[in-house]
Amino acid sequence: MLVVTGAAGFIGANLVRALNARGITDILAVDDLTDGTKFRNLADADIADYLDKDEFLARLTAGEWPKIEAIFHEGACSDTTEWNGKFVMDVNYRYTRTLLEWCQRAGTRFIYASSASVYGMGTAGFREDRSCERPLNMYAYSKFLLDQVVRRKELDAAGAQPQVVGLRYFNVYGPREQHKGKMASTAFHFNNQIEAGGVCRLFAGADGYESGEQRRDFIHVDDVVAVNLWFYAHGGTSGIYNCGTGRAQPFNDVARAVIDWHGRGRIEYISFPAELAGRYQSYTQADTAKLRAVGYDAPFLDVATGVKRYLDVLHDTAC
Repeated sequence: MLVVTGAAGFIGANLVRALNARGITDILAVDDLTDGTKFRNLADADIADYLDKDEFLARLTAGEWPKIEAIFHEGACSDTTEWNGKFVMDVNYRYTRTLLEWCQRAGTRFIYASSASVYGMGTAGFREDRSCERPLNMYAYSKFLLDQVVRRKELDAAGAQPQVVGLRYFNVYGPREQHKGKMASTAFHFNNQIEAGGVCRLFAGADGYESGEQRRDFIHVDDVVAVNLWFYAHGGTSGIYNCGTGRAQPFNDVARAVIDWHGRGRIEYISFPAELAGRYQSYTQADTAKLRAVGYDAPFLDVATGVKRYLDVLHDTAC
């Protein structure tokens, strides 16, 4: 059996569908469906069972589960503006650490979602190294702290423990993110803005960048899923890896790709929010050397190609 946490969420739901495409349906989907609208992300998937995240953890730690081959842990509080530190640490750090330690004891492989937010403003670079990691908010800190636990376990185990992989996601966009609200991708919001009024609203110049020229490493969810499944297929490879394209592109490129798809619309620049000063990543670009060095050689979609693929699906399925 495989377990996917956050299975009704953005990346988790795409991962479940990709496993289905490989003929894998013995999947336990774990999530929190307090927001019941997320069920739509699993309505076209084939799974063996569903459990609430708290019930799953309780039953797992009570020893009520048979052998689990691997856990893909995509569940988290992904709101980077959440400042309830106790809540974020309980959901993102403590829950993940409990799963990790159970997997280590049970011999279960563990592939989990980390985040490029651990690099903060990126002034020290985007390499998977402690010297580059400078989290700016609670979300980033919760991801950062778990990565440090994994690093210590790797050193202590000297390769003797089952596979553990942390993937530092950069700016992910693509189908099945509609429930994320303000935390959905800029491609999603720009699409809605064009449909509503024909105007994409981008931040004016900040941090030395011209208007709309702040740059991020935008990665399509299909590429994120492909990286997850590559590590699943290479069970002897562990570590913490960046999951980005290695290409920084401006927000203007995303807006233009959306406008091109619709064949109409324009860009408008709005004042940079004062509350984001010192807390906003104006530039991210994954250093992919470590990922490439272990053998992942598939190309990544650029923004123009990826946004077109996304909007084709978004307007075909309304998901």
